[in-house]
Amino acid sequence: MKSFFMKKLIFTLIFYTITHWCFSQGNNFYYENAVFKEDIKSVQLYREGSVLSNPVINLNEDAVLLLKFDDLSGEAKDYYYTIIHCDADWNESFLTQDEYIEGFPDNPVDDYAMSFNTTFKYVNYQLVIPNENVRFTLSGNYVLLVYEDNDKENVVLTKRFYVVEPMVRVEGRVRRATLDAFRGENHEIDFSIFHENFRIDNPRENVKVVITQNNRWDNSIRDLKPLFIKDNELEYDYNRENIFRAGNEFRYFDIRTRRMNGEGVMRVDFLRPYYHVTLHPDEVRANKKYFFYEEMNGKYVIESQELVDDYDLECDYVFVHFSLPLESILIGGTVNVFGGLTDWNANKSNEMTWNFEKCTYELTLLLKQGYYNYEYVYVETGSAVANDTNIEGSFWETEDDYQIYVYYKGTAGRYDRLIGYKQLNSRVK
Repeated sequence: MKSFFMKKLIFTLIFYTITHWCFSQGNNFYYENAVFKEDIKSVQLYREGSVLSNPVINLNEDAVLLLKFDDLSGEAKDYYYTIIHCDADWNESFLTQDEYIEGFPDNPVDDYAMSFNTTFKYVNYQLVIPNENVRFTLSGNYVLLVYEDNDKENVVLTKRFYVVEPMVRVEGRVRRATLDAFRGENHEIDFSIFHENFRIDNPRENVKVVITQNNRWDNSIRDLKPLFIKDNELEYDYNRENIFRAGNEFRYFDIRTRRMNGEGVMRVDFLRPYYHVTLHPDEVRANKKYFFYEEMNGKYVIESQELVDDYDLECDYVFVHFSLPLESILIGGTVNVFGGLTDWNANKSNEMTWNFEKCTYELTLLLKQGYYNYEYVYVETGSAVANDTNIEGSFWETEDDYQIYVYYKGTAGRYDRLIGYKQLNSRVK
């Protein structure tokens, strides 16, 4: 037992040092969507059968989540995974794994195959959860942690997901902000929680609500208290506390084929031995008029328009070159390419470089063939929130998804139960 706790402590210290966005809080740990190995690409986690879905399942539901990722080292590795229960703020819960998992806490990722007919050689790994080896017994926030060589100190990636026990019903709508009639830049999210079949004695203390915009957590709204408490209903109809900058529609590009220029692509070059895709130079949209078009709210799909049978194994990797001309460099922060393609993180891996000769921000990312959404964000030095309105602008007409998570922890409760979940859309009434 003593060696187990020592091993956990060592793992904790190493986990702290390898990433600046996962940090210790007291005696437990904060988990993000993160990749810790440069060779790991295209990490996706979604409900099986719907690549654009959020990684949310109900407790005991007959559904599974599908994890996919590629290892560009070109050789098969011994990868394992474990599952960690977290509180509403993504700190590790003070529970033992046998309290929230039925089965084995550690299992191999043994479903993999080599790519073929690609310039980049990679190994594609896949995993479905829950499965015959592991099932969930409690609701809440979860993290899927993949590590190498059966060594938990050698973390490869972490990915968040949600298990809901639907004890309450959430209803609401997204509207143009009440106090923003003139400028028209913000969305207001009004909603109610109905709990006819679930007793809540102290809703202001025992219920925690989190609202996210397009699955982002950096700008999430947390700890809203019910404005009105009625019989079996908690009403959250604020004018200020529930406001998001609406942002703009996401930019997009199509790299499903290497034989011609897709949408957003200016040039495709084969510079032996790899393909390079140069996107059209982008422009600042903050001072332009709003224009609506269909997009995927920042997500991406792996696909090919070439003659292939298996997207997972035959879609190639290409170098994608982004450019954003500006009159001058932005002082006091960084400009990053942002969206699902960066796991909604803004860090060194997607930070753009200022080209003084061209007066242009530039970045090259290695991406798998597919259809991508993205945007440009400004991250002020020391800030944990990516600002997408300085460059992209903000318009209340923008189509956004909003996720509402309802957590409950009773007076004697030991963990945050996820008792309700609802996704709203700003254009669907």
